[in-house]
Amino acid sequence: MNENITFIIDSAKEAMDNAIKHLEKQFLNIRAGKATPAMLGSVMVDYYGSQTPLSQVANVNTPDGRTITVQPWEKNMLQEIERGIAYANLGFNPMNNGETIIINVPALTEERRRELAKQAKAEAEHAKVGIRNARKEANNDIKKTEDASEDLQKNAEQDVQNLTDTYVKKIDDVLANKEKEIMTV
Repeated sequence: MNENITFIIDSAKEAMDNAIKHLEKQFLNIRAGKATPAMLGSVMVDYYGSQTPLSQVANVNTPDGRTITVQPWEKNMLQEIERGIAYANLGFNPMNNGETIIINVPALTEERRRELAKQAKAEAEHAKVGIRNARKEANNDIKKTEDASEDLQKNAEQDVQNLTDTYVKKIDDVLANKEKEIMTV
């Protein structure tokens, strides 16, 4: 196969891999009822005048499926961490016991589970759009390849389509797992 076409297909594969990685990252932000440290991943804290991620000023743990504990490395950071959690608008009510911050993660209602499933579907659709864009870009680049025969171009386009189908199936599988996780009480 032509070197240019091989490069184009590899680039498309890399773009599709990135779409899947991004989707999985987005799914971490969609909570499925179980407490995880990732739920506080977006929390920023005022650490001596600069906005710092919570994970850089405290230990975040989940002792059980319904509780998140935040143990600051410096006691004087407790109020700032509470403020940061409230400002992140995650719907949590942090409790400060003087040494740690404890967050009870409420159980999800059926309605909220449906909303989260809808949100997951939307994220999956964004990932599919990213994959289709990678396919379109690759096909356009293949058509511009002047030193390749028509048959070689057609075969390359078919390879890109097979790659696209594979990645769309991966997205559907990841989405099905996330929906199952969300809807499981």
